[in-house]
Amino acid sequence: MSTADDARDVDLELTALPRRSNQGVWPRFRRHRLALIGLVILVVFSVMAILAPWVSINDPLRADVFNIKTPPSRDHILGTDSAGRDIFARIVHAGRVSLSVGIVAALISSAIGTILGLISGYVGGWVDNLLQRFTELVMTIPTFFAVIILVSIVGASIWNLMVVIGFLGWTGQARLVRGQVLSLRETDYVTAARAIGGGHGRLMFAHIFPGIVPYIVVAATLTLAGAILTEAGLSFLGLGVRIPTPTWGNMMNSAQSLHILQHQPWLWLPPGIAISATVIAVNFVGDGLRDALDPRTIIE
Repeated sequence: MSTADDARDVDLELTALPRRSNQGVWPRFRRHRLALIGLVILVVFSVMAILAPWVSINDPLRADVFNIKTPPSRDHILGTDSAGRDIFARIVHAGRVSLSVGIVAALISSAIGTILGLISGYVGGWVDNLLQRFTELVMTIPTFFAVIILVSIVGASIWNLMVVIGFLGWTGQARLVRGQVLSLRETDYVTAARAIGGGHGRLMFAHIFPGIVPYIVVAATLTLAGAILTEAGLSFLGLGVRIPTPTWGNMMNSAQSLHILQHQPWLWLPPGIAISATVIAVNFVGDGLRDALDPRTIIE
């Protein structure tokens, strides 16, 4: 076989191999159908929460004693609750609280996890051992029960929920960041930067940190979903944001009656759908961001 034929065969084999994507983040994210659906759901809920006074026709705190537990109607499209308050208005305003708690708690967790994981992985030695033992100690604490205890001590409020959930949800992200830093600090470009006199701060934040951003973003989305579920669970148990301030969790509190579950689904089904749709959407967006931000993503 001639050299030209060999070269042609090699070219054909290389053409047949999967190609690494050199597209931007948005084009790669857009190819993920479920992630797009999740993004649309999150945008809709976020816009409704931001524009709640204009989106909801009725006052979420106004009680109407002449319309108690009425089914969906022209005046109340999702019905009313046990105090005659409009369910749709409460769903929309509750999105402000539930999403705010989830977002702030996720930001707090991500900040703590990223800082501790970055220091632990880069410094190594006794610092790494100390931080990892501390992380493992925190991981042994049942998070949900610890949140219940702390909220009972410091009091149930929106800000307390944000802080408590955020300060107890960083362990998984810290271990993830540490693992990625251990891998990146041995790469050629970091070694070269160290050889030409790069300081520790520059190595950590200019060379290593950009490589772990995709993992931080994806982990933050998962933390966001977990924080929303935790807030909903606490509010359902009466340990979260107190009534009459609406949250999706305390709206589900009325679903503890078998009669309501069977005959008055408009009291619990809308907030249940809101919680499920938001958490599933966040997970879909997280999957899409993982694929879009991963430089090893290939085009089929």
